[in-house]
Amino acid sequence: MKRLIAVLVSCLIALPALAEIEIKEVTSPSGIKAWLVEDHSIPFTALELRFRGGTSLDEPDKRGAVYLMSGLIEEGAGDMDARTYARELESLAASFQYNATDDTVSISAQFLTENRDEVIDLLHTTIHEPRFDPDAVERVRAQVLSGLKSDQTDPNDIAGLNFAKMAYGDHPYGTEGKGSIESVSVLTREDVIAAYEGVFARDRLYVGAVGDITAEELGALLDNLLADLPAEGKPIPAKAEVTIAGGVSVVDFDTPQSVALFGQKGIDRDDPDFFPAFILNHILGGGGFESRLMQEVREKRGLTYGIATYLVPKDLASVYLGSVSSANDRIAEAVDVIRAEWARAAAEGVTQKELEDAKTYLTGAYPLRFDGNGQIAGIMVGMQMEDLPIDYISTRNDKVNAVTLEDVNRVASELLDPDGLHFTIVGKPEGLDG
Repeated sequence: MKRLIAVLVSCLIALPALAEIEIKEVTSPSGIKAWLVEDHSIPFTALELRFRGGTSLDEPDKRGAVYLMSGLIEEGAGDMDARTYARELESLAASFQYNATDDTVSISAQFLTENRDEVIDLLHTTIHEPRFDPDAVERVRAQVLSGLKSDQTDPNDIAGLNFAKMAYGDHPYGTEGKGSIESVSVLTREDVIAAYEGVFARDRLYVGAVGDITAEELGALLDNLLADLPAEGKPIPAKAEVTIAGGVSVVDFDTPQSVALFGQKGIDRDDPDFFPAFILNHILGGGGFESRLMQEVREKRGLTYGIATYLVPKDLASVYLGSVSSANDRIAEAVDVIRAEWARAAAEGVTQKELEDAKTYLTGAYPLRFDGNGQIAGIMVGMQMEDLPIDYISTRNDKVNAVTLEDVNRVASELLDPDGLHFTIVGKPEGLDG
């Protein structure tokens, strides 16, 4: 049975062709809403459950509690300890995956139709009766602490944490969602339980299902699984004030190569100008070897192996980030080139050819995201959380193609802020002007 589900997961390709994906909105008898794509060609279903809030729900002195809790959910439930639980899951040829980010806690479940009822019973026990046994708490805590210690020697993690502190201040976004060595070391089992109670509630629940299940079956499944969750969870924090100021900050670190995380204030996902900004980013730094920054920083000057930029529209704040690494004696030149390209794009915009090439790539690559039931279920949940319409998949490329050169160049002049671009550099950089 294990081999069967492995074959199914590895061989699943995008459920029908992208244009044919039909999403149905399902409402269970108790009122739980979900999006469903039916496909009965394979006896297999992917179920995505996502709860808004994530590690941002931690109290300031309890950072890491939600992340630790998410790692403990599968460490035993009901009358099953961790080992018994793992054997039961394996016997059902099912997969449960748990993840915690700044904004969400998610559970991804995949199972065969023949085992659906047993799998959902086990998942119900997982969600409603987690044990949080003291020995499991200590075992998972040790794993988290090991990761945090490793992060302290990773220049990329150091840059990310220092940039976040600068950008978000005292907001939860300004600290590591996994917590710190100090905070995780003193978390108690009671803290884990409080984190669990704050996350799992119906007022922040989003559901996507893809595969061999009907709307009626899904409605019954959701009520069996989730109807008895509490109505409300812990209040979600207020929006973050983005406090990025232009300049350079250096974290001294003994390494032959400096790592830089750079960024400025961003643009929200629901902003009317998001698609022009999305295309602009592809041209400037998000388009791999075809992007301006890759051409200028790597191809023409050989300052780095790679550079990338990306829009980061989180629930409570939006930033526009990029990353690059270069030798200590060349990172200053890389910073100068990035600033110059940022300023050039803001002042001059992009060309018609760049726009058309970006559209061709972005519309052509979009269908490749839909390469399995689990991926589609996750995309549908993300759409719901971003309040996108149910027909977004079929209309998204039209939105990309509708962007004009005037749109992109106007947004470039309004969004790009060369003077507000901040570089957090970890290493021993030479020749920086600040």
